[in-house]
Amino acid sequence: MCTIRFEGSVGYYAASMLDGPEVVIEGNAGWALGENMMAGKISVSKNAGASVGSTMRGGELFVGGDAGARAGISMKGGSLIVAGNSGFLTGFMMQKGRIIICGDAGEALGDSMYEGTIYVGGSIASLGADATIEEISEEELLDVLAALRDHGIENKRSFTKVVSAKKLYHYDTLERLEKSAL
Repeated sequence: MCTIRFEGSVGYYAASMLDGPEVVIEGNAGWALGENMMAGKISVSKNAGASVGSTMRGGELFVGGDAGARAGISMKGGSLIVAGNSGFLTGFMMQKGRIIICGDAGEALGDSMYEGTIYVGGSIASLGADATIEEISEEELLDVLAALRDHGIENKRSFTKVVSAKKLYHYDTLERLEKSAL
């Protein structure tokens, strides 16, 4: 496997459309780190800007600090792990994959998500439209903790699991019913 190492911070869209290598960033990252990532691994030691992991389809993206707004927007697979806090609209329109936030999550978490799972180790400012809290199984918790151990995070023991309530799945049907009620 090829490893690409950056000593210092990177700008917008770093490691976008990644399909296989490992990218290590020893610093911060601007907007859209790992946008449309297909496979491979990205690790940023500090913070990542808005839209980290947007539209990612596979692989693993690790943020050693905080993630900005819209982290994991329209994710279609893979894992996004945030050691710190994550901003508003994290997981917006998520379609598949997993987001693990060790710290707090901002407002509208999981707004309009279809599938996928978000795990939060801290507090949740608010859930987005059609997001709901579900009980986490022992097997899921062990899997989350194993993913965190791979990044040297040992101190987390409990997480809140957020998934889609699946009420927006049939939006076209709801829209027709709402229009007929007028």
